[in-house]
Amino acid sequence: MSSEDLVTHYKTNFALMQHHKYSLTELEEMMPFEREIYITLLTQFLKEENERIKSQEAEAKSKRRR
Repeated sequence: MSSEDLVTHYKTNFALMQHHKYSLTELEEMMPFEREIYITLLTQFLKEENERIKSQEAEAKSKRRR
């Protein structure tokens, strides 16, 4: 594992603990494939949520122009 991969690993753990309330124990006990699945699902959820927010903001902006 390269140092950059290790840094990414710790940053991801930190984000999952701080923003998504996983415990370090939960993260450490996950199988690598399980961790990857949760990260993929979370990434997909966040992307969809950001798109929903942008859509709502665009809709609100267009209503204000009327």
